[in-house]
Amino acid sequence: MDQCWYHGTITRSRAEDLLSKVGKDGSFLVRASESISSAYALCLLYRNCVYTYRILPNKENKLVIQASEGVPVQYFNNLDELIEFYKKDNMGLVRSLKYPVQREEDEVTDDPDEYVDFVSARPVLPPRSISVAPLTNEAKEDSSPNGKVEVSKPSLSETLLQRLQHQDTSSVPEEHLKLIQDYLRVHISNDLEAVQLGSGGLPQLKKLLSVLCKGLFSEVSRTLPSLESIQRVFDQQLPPGILRHSQPCSEANRSKLGQLTCLLSSIEDTVKTLLIEGPEATHRRSLIPPVTFEVKADSLGISSKIHLKVDVEMGKLIIKKAKDGPEDKFYTHKKILQLIKSQKFPNKLVIVLETEKEKTQRKEYVFADSKKREGFCQLLQQMKNKHSEQPEPDMITIFIGTWNMGDAPPPKKISSWFLSKGEGKTRDDTADYIPHDIYVIGTQEDCLGDREWQDILRQSLQEITSISFKVIAIHTLWNIRIVVLAKPEHENRISHLCIDNVKTGIANRLGNKGAVGVSFMFNGTSFGFVNSHLTSGSEKKHRRNQNYTSILRFLQLGDKKLSPFNITHRFTHLFWLGDLNYRLELPPMEAENIVQKIKQQQYAELLCCDQLLMEKRDQKVFLQFDEEEITFAPTYRFERNTRENYVYTKQKTTGMKYNLPSWCDRVLWKSYPLVHVVCQSYGCTSDIMTSDHSPVFATFEVAVTSQFVSKNEAKYTDSLGQIEFMRCSATLKTKSQTKFYIEFYSSCLESFVKSQEGENEEGNEGELVVKFVEGLPKLTPIISDPEYLLDQHILISIKSSDSDESYGEGCIALQSGATESQVPIRTMLTHHGEMTGEFQGEFKLQTSQGKQREKLYDFVKIERDESAGQKPARGMCNIDHGKEWESTNRGSSSNRRSSQLVAKEAAALARCRGTITASLDEGKEDHLRYAEVRKSMVESSLLEEMHPQLEMIDNPLYDYTKSKDKLVSKREQELIKAPRKELPSTPDQSFPFTKLQEDESSKICNKQQSPPPFLVPTPRFRSYTCSAQSEEKTVPNEKTQSKHKPCASADALVPAKKPVKLSRSEAGQSKPPLPSKSQMVLDMLNPKGRDYRESLEFPHLRKHQNEEGTAPGTTVPPIRTSKMRSLDES
Repeated sequence: MDQCWYHGTITRSRAEDLLSKVGKDGSFLVRASESISSAYALCLLYRNCVYTYRILPNKENKLVIQASEGVPVQYFNNLDELIEFYKKDNMGLVRSLKYPVQREEDEVTDDPDEYVDFVSARPVLPPRSISVAPLTNEAKEDSSPNGKVEVSKPSLSETLLQRLQHQDTSSVPEEHLKLIQDYLRVHISNDLEAVQLGSGGLPQLKKLLSVLCKGLFSEVSRTLPSLESIQRVFDQQLPPGILRHSQPCSEANRSKLGQLTCLLSSIEDTVKTLLIEGPEATHRRSLIPPVTFEVKADSLGISSKIHLKVDVEMGKLIIKKAKDGPEDKFYTHKKILQLIKSQKFPNKLVIVLETEKEKTQRKEYVFADSKKREGFCQLLQQMKNKHSEQPEPDMITIFIGTWNMGDAPPPKKISSWFLSKGEGKTRDDTADYIPHDIYVIGTQEDCLGDREWQDILRQSLQEITSISFKVIAIHTLWNIRIVVLAKPEHENRISHLCIDNVKTGIANRLGNKGAVGVSFMFNGTSFGFVNSHLTSGSEKKHRRNQNYTSILRFLQLGDKKLSPFNITHRFTHLFWLGDLNYRLELPPMEAENIVQKIKQQQYAELLCCDQLLMEKRDQKVFLQFDEEEITFAPTYRFERNTRENYVYTKQKTTGMKYNLPSWCDRVLWKSYPLVHVVCQSYGCTSDIMTSDHSPVFATFEVAVTSQFVSKNEAKYTDSLGQIEFMRCSATLKTKSQTKFYIEFYSSCLESFVKSQEGENEEGNEGELVVKFVEGLPKLTPIISDPEYLLDQHILISIKSSDSDESYGEGCIALQSGATESQVPIRTMLTHHGEMTGEFQGEFKLQTSQGKQREKLYDFVKIERDESAGQKPARGMCNIDHGKEWESTNRGSSSNRRSSQLVAKEAAALARCRGTITASLDEGKEDHLRYAEVRKSMVESSLLEEMHPQLEMIDNPLYDYTKSKDKLVSKREQELIKAPRKELPSTPDQSFPFTKLQEDESSKICNKQQSPPPFLVPTPRFRSYTCSAQSEEKTVPNEKTQSKHKPCASADALVPAKKPVKLSRSEAGQSKPPLPSKSQMVLDMLNPKGRDYRESLEFPHLRKHQNEEGTAPGTTVPPIRTSKMRSLDES
């Protein structure tokens, strides 16, 4: 189709941009429809609005514009006829077609030199079709048109017979040699014909092998029982039994040979193990052996060294004073209740244990470093998981690996890759024996065959884990390959497997660049994996962005019912890996400078020029994706067979090309909101050097759900659940004039549900606000049990009524409605990887009675240290500002401040700010009241310091920037650390202070004191998705916290008036009176050793609590809504 006005598969938003640039009424273009594959969309500009008309084919393949009632239907043979007809006036469109918008010129795709290099580097493959020549020794002569005689090449049979003659066959029995020669002379032609006809079997070869192995079957069957008897003596657990077949066959022979080889090698290993560890050893090498950690423990202020031995197989934690000494104490997995990591000290850990008297005991240990602590936590998690009474797992670990192999075979040993060893955030040696549940390996420029690479991977994993992993999927596009392997016990948990690929090479037709993908369900959780190789070249970042968008739009994975959504919304967890080819945005003359910075490990400076992080920050690619902090050297472009030198120049036919050292190989992920996912390692190997790229690894701990079976009583699960959306609106970036409706999708609904059309209102320039006040449906989930329902998500799609095309999609977590009856929601809307607007409103979740059980990932928590300092944040270039849109939806259950002191101070100040006066005299009273509230609040907080309570937060592991809104600021640290005499003020321009006399302050202090800040129960939160967040994300949460009803005494003191803003100098002179030191502070300045042996009652045994979980006499004030506040103020 050569029409200039036809733009193919451009997106709806791109079509609107092109029409807006022309800006003339009557401008038009035609594009492919996004809702129906065989349809088109006619886009017409009129009065700065874009009108879209859908062009549909009928059964006779005639084209017709979908018209409204009363407009006559016209049929056309092709698009040219249709366009010519509607160029006339008054034909049913909003106006006639006048100015065709020209097609954009296609950008030059890949470097032709690169393609030439690619073709020349590809391995030589045998011809696809082989002609069978007569089996004679005479050369066949054929006269060509020129009269010359051409001699044909030797036939396949002749070639193979020659090879056989060149081999040493002295050890081959004579009758066997005769059979092989007969097959090569005569019978191979039958097999060749079968292959050419598409048959995968080789009947003649199988006959030959059966005859050759005739005596082998009986010999193997006679030998195997003897070997099995020896095996039983040294190892109680046998390998799988061997079935004896009545007739010999090649398949059975191969199987028995494999068993024979396995047994011969395993007997030697088993005997060695028994001699080293003794006959009483209770574990095998294929299992996780006991691991001992040397730690320090404080007892009454005295530090001592002890050893913690973790025996995963026996389910015990053993405490010993000496490494080889006797056991002092041991705790079974059931007695280990929780691990609490210190936020301030990355090597400190508190273990909560159950004692004999049904009390809890806290034991605090300090490890050698943070990696040892992480290894210890992972081993204990593995222990809890192994001995769990739950039939299905709550959490699994996933290994993601990506490697551009550079068209070279791998080295013999690649185990460091799978063990996450090398540079960056690596795994501790103590975790080497813990196998991951799923391994996903993506390669680019892979010259091996599928079977060969698959065997290498399985053999490497078996050497490390002694587990024979199952191949779940393998898919290849040219030399881009993805392989998924899983533990054997997970094979039946994996279903709905889907594979696909997208080509983005030259003209989007060649597969030298593109992506391969695999998706599946793991029980009730959906997974997607994409391995991509994008366009190379420092200057081609825009082309790489186009590659990303094409893959996003056209890769068909996951549930086909979710057709309005691309792959970023189809999966609970989506992982994107590969050679993304984004480079450093620096001039070539900076090459030596870059190498020096790499040697000095000054990665942060270089990462600020990383194209991927820059494009991601500008929301051009990988919107809402996360990436772990990069702490390893650039993985490209190395001199092969060494990791010491970067080679950044390459001679091309077009001239010298520069390839600056860059982080080309990356792993990113995107998970549904409020779903647990933690990146445990992210780095590259340093000992695999056959390619100019280093392999990259990343490991993840992710939450999974099972096929739900309720554990609650039937009387609680009979009531129906309900999901009700209220007062919703969508702000769309569009110039279209159409009506919109919402479609709701979820696995907890029987089918998708549509709303009625919303009311359009004009928004800001280029925006349309659609309000859905009435007509929102009430959704009825298939299961109302909270244990099931709170793990579900609702996908929304804002669709146009005229074309049924989606203008934006978003995701809402039902978990956010777990604690409140009516929850505000706010989520970003995206379409084809672009941000297209925002959806906000409220929803109410009604579930049946019951409770959620604690999940395995709740076993490890983070403790907020009251005096914890601000952790070093990542570079600004790692922040994804797109996360701001999810602040309410993703953060509704994580809007907790970094310490109890700061939270109570903020609540007390919020009351004061609601009653600020305009006059300076009244400002003095405010200042005194602020000092009074602050005094009572700090004193109560210091009391709590003497008896600290744990406060749980999300589990970000090493992730610092993603917890920015939860960390304690520098001034808040000083507030906790400083003596009472030096308590600093909290400056705020909206809260003016004036200098006060001591006598005035003493008078006010003698008056009725302000009541202490209200108490808010701190629920026990689960750990959620670690996501990069900007500082603005805390704003909605802080507003929510400050919207409580002001205390009665505060209202009585000062009437509400407009605040007066003072100059910076005046505000700086205002300071509250400094109280004198109290005995309490003096005690804090001389701390005694903490005794962590104190016991606390279990929460479920607190008989003094009422049903709501609050102690009698403790009043929890209700949270005030905006309507209630307005009534109070009036």
